[in-house]
Amino acid sequence: MTRTRTAILTIGAMSCLAVVQATSAAAKVVGMNQPAESVTAARIAALPVGQRGVWTAYLVRSQAAMRADKAALAAERRPGAPVPPAPATGNGVLTMPLDRAAGWYAGPEARRIADSIVSFQTPAGGWSKNQPRGATRLPGQAYVADNGNTAARPGDFDPPETWHYVGTIDNDATTHEIRFLAMVATGLGKDAAAGPYRMGAERGLRYLLNAQYPNGGWPQVWPLEGGYHDAITLNDNAMAQVLDLLTDAADGTGDFVFVPAALRSQARAAAARGVACILAMQVVRDGRRTGWGQQHDALTLAITSARNYEPAALAAPESAAVLKYLMGLPRRDAAVEASIAAAADWLRASAIHGQAWRDAGDGLGRRLIPDTAAPPVWARFYTVDGNRPLFGDRDKTLHDDYMELSTGRRRGYAWFGTAPGAVLAAYDARAGQR
Repeated sequence: MTRTRTAILTIGAMSCLAVVQATSAAAKVVGMNQPAESVTAARIAALPVGQRGVWTAYLVRSQAAMRADKAALAAERRPGAPVPPAPATGNGVLTMPLDRAAGWYAGPEARRIADSIVSFQTPAGGWSKNQPRGATRLPGQAYVADNGNTAARPGDFDPPETWHYVGTIDNDATTHEIRFLAMVATGLGKDAAAGPYRMGAERGLRYLLNAQYPNGGWPQVWPLEGGYHDAITLNDNAMAQVLDLLTDAADGTGDFVFVPAALRSQARAAAARGVACILAMQVVRDGRRTGWGQQHDALTLAITSARNYEPAALAAPESAAVLKYLMGLPRRDAAVEASIAAAADWLRASAIHGQAWRDAGDGLGRRLIPDTAAPPVWARFYTVDGNRPLFGDRDKTLHDDYMELSTGRRRGYAWFGTAPGAVLAAYDARAGQR
């Protein structure tokens, strides 16, 4: 059987991508997604001798932190007593506003939210994600909402877990809680009531320092829980948000004026290592730097996969977010400037012109539709070799045509987007000011 499919072809090494309509035979699978590797003692043992010590110490620290987290929760649960229900799930960020007038953060509503945040801080010092803040954690109540994947099947890269996301930087978690606590502590000033919020924010900063890998990256979840959660995570701006926070804390001004000098110094050093890691992760192809992936392997720094349908590939939105972060650094050396220029070149070369990603109104969901007035769009993923758009399905199959995906996966994921355009515009404006 034949049908019309969308084929996306690369035209020239530095040209944009063009989208053409072609007729093809039956759907084609171009590969199978492979699982990300965990950070394990066996993998560490295979590292060069000089690297094993710091990585072994890191893994031991992570394992000890997880044991402590679990032990603290178990100690709260008395034999025979009912276990409180899991906390509510929802958009937690919306319940922790960071844009109110300064006086609001010294008021009762902000303190109620801050009390909730402190109560859900894990013994390791982090927080989970997707939790509205407002209710105070009950003794014996889980630190996390139900983050399990209800659609998970045996063999999935993200199987159901009983101890899941207990401390994470995913979905703005931990960094947002720290910022809110800092604002409340600053709002209360020298009032003794500010003490628990200052302590919570400082514990959160130390959590981030403990979670940082020896090479400067951050896992999505810490203490480590395995799988792609161990990968260095750029997805959803996670690592960039950590670096922004540490840089602000290192300055010791504004909402972070209370941060002790020693902790500021540690935050500054951690941020510098993080920037170096970002530069080391930038993918080099044919001698030229390009972009970054959603996740990178913690030990090799190579791009790796995440969920079943998220392949090991260059990621345009994450690369744009990293580019924006690097451009915002107050001090940029020649290596950073070279990385910025190369990432901008790669994004510009990967743009798709004359197409709009929108619903055609025919019941098939969004797809690329010819539109000469549309702004440039970018595929979510591009192959490392060849720079071709790549699409994944829940069964781990990889495709070069998004119309081959199952209906749910084709409709339920942002396979194309325009976000890099704003970052490139900022890059061009920056260049024009020189």
